[in-house]
Amino acid sequence: MPNTKTMKKIIAIVAAITGLIGASCIAPEVQPQNAQAASSSNILGGTMTGSSAQKLSGNASAIPAYYDSVIHNIHFVEFSQSAEAILIANNSSINFIYQSDNGLPNSQPFISVIDAIPGPGMNPIWREVQIVFNAGFTARQLYSDDEVLAAAAGPHAEITLTMTNEVYQCPVVGH
Repeated sequence: MPNTKTMKKIIAIVAAITGLIGASCIAPEVQPQNAQAASSSNILGGTMTGSSAQKLSGNASAIPAYYDSVIHNIHFVEFSQSAEAILIANNSSINFIYQSDNGLPNSQPFISVIDAIPGPGMNPIWREVQIVFNAGFTARQLYSDDEVLAAAAGPHAEITLTMTNEVYQCPVVGH
């Protein structure tokens, strides 16, 4: 059982997430992670990855992600390191977002793959799993979590999956 201090942090995280789920079609303003002071508009000190130097809000901050071969738009905001650690340690229902920072041939981006979309009991909290294509395999777009897991299976796996400690608030806002 977590101590009282940890429980208070968990309650604060749940309260913040609950407030965001109701307003998930509007992304919070985000600021670079190296900003000196955390803004009240940040989610638990969260930041947007990529070109987050500029402030974004609304659908402008949505990125594409595949779920079962269908593109969906998600907001992509990273939690602070302390919130990430608490979520990883105490939230057993975190979803996975599969990403490949190395991208695809010809400098094409790899579009993230998510393992769930909104439904009963769906948690919009995602832990990043990094995809690296193994030697002898050309990087390609994967379109579902089943395809990702199949590519990582077997003695001659096409990809290697590495769990990260990065956790994101990623509500699905449309497709």
